[in-house]
Amino acid sequence: MSAKKLFIQTLGCAMNVRDSEHMVAELTQKENYSLTENIKEADLILINTCSVREKPVHKLFSEVGSFEKVKKKDAKIGVCGCTASHLGNEIFRRAPYVDFVLGARNISKIAEAVNTPKFISVDIDYDESEFAFADFRNSIYKSYINISIGCDKHCTYCIVPHTRGDEISIPFDIIYNEAKKAVQKGAKEIFLLGQNVNNYGKRFRNNHKKMDFSDLLEELSTIEGLERIRFTSPHPLHMDDKFLEVFSQNPKICKSMHMPLQSGSNEILKAMKRGYTKEWYLNRALKLRELCPNVSISTDIIVAFPGESEKDFEDTMDVLEKVRFEQMFSFKYSKRPLTKAATMPNQIDPEVASQRLSILQNRHNEILDEIVEKQNDKEFKVLFEELRPNNSIAGRTDNNFLVQVEHSEELLGQIKNVKIKNAKRMVLYGELI
Repeated sequence: MSAKKLFIQTLGCAMNVRDSEHMVAELTQKENYSLTENIKEADLILINTCSVREKPVHKLFSEVGSFEKVKKKDAKIGVCGCTASHLGNEIFRRAPYVDFVLGARNISKIAEAVNTPKFISVDIDYDESEFAFADFRNSIYKSYINISIGCDKHCTYCIVPHTRGDEISIPFDIIYNEAKKAVQKGAKEIFLLGQNVNNYGKRFRNNHKKMDFSDLLEELSTIEGLERIRFTSPHPLHMDDKFLEVFSQNPKICKSMHMPLQSGSNEILKAMKRGYTKEWYLNRALKLRELCPNVSISTDIIVAFPGESEKDFEDTMDVLEKVRFEQMFSFKYSKRPLTKAATMPNQIDPEVASQRLSILQNRHNEILDEIVEKQNDKEFKVLFEELRPNNSIAGRTDNNFLVQVEHSEELLGQIKNVKIKNAKRMVLYGELI
């Protein structure tokens, strides 16, 4: 029997990318599907949704509406992920042509969903931490690996705890075996995923080997053939000295740290329920710079959170000046359903929000240009993983700069020394040494 065709669209974060890989694995290996990039020939169309970015509900119904118009007659449409978790049955009401709805914490049920009319499962307490997924990866050189699911933080602006449930760690042996198998199949790098990775080990489903995130990193680094370990996202609250020292000293851990700031104001951080202060954040970031001079630090910042004053915004700018982030993801605050911040008083005028975001981004671009200029004539080890036009190939340095050289696909999956010749804000152009 010929394989049925599966088309999948993934929105949002790296965890969604990994969830999509899990669903593809279950369907291709257990339900006789094969992937297609042509939506018109698909027998099954999946959209794996995100609730974090702006207007996710509008995005969902716009996309599934366009799918319905182009799909072939008997093709099924499934809505999965975070927006599925919080909308549930409303998806069937607003888009009756959708065949099933599967929440972010229920993706192990994908085969059952495909085979059950109007199936819905959006339980955020469902525990998949010990489920043995089939294996599929978009890249043979890099492997995403979940180390926890859910989040206990309940930041007042964030919908994730309402879509992915409480945090639970995945047992070490499952993570280790998955990493080892990926390396045996050609992966040079593993990318560990969790809402707060450095809170790993606080809660397991059953009795398992106790360890914290630093211990997990050290154990995984013993895998023979594994060259690089990355992870996202750590929480500033859990960046103890042990974690920073293991990060700095272990040569297999890539020297790229994501430190979500959100705000530099203690008042706003308290209103956000972030759990740390501006002083703690600066202490951790500057200690990291001291321990690991070649580290690159990235961050997330929200401007115009409810009640943010000019002084609060100046505190955020002060952190920007002191840390000088190599990468910054910045947004105007926008309301999310089910979150406390959505009903807070003193919502900020959109024009003021836009002005503050522009000031923040313009100053960061100036800092970034200074950082980038210093990369000229430096030498980096680059893991090449992406073909680009005009006979070029690109990859990442240990500290996460994107580097492009002129070369052919034979470099894919290899780590090579590169000297930077023309450093630009988005890409460092170099030559093989």
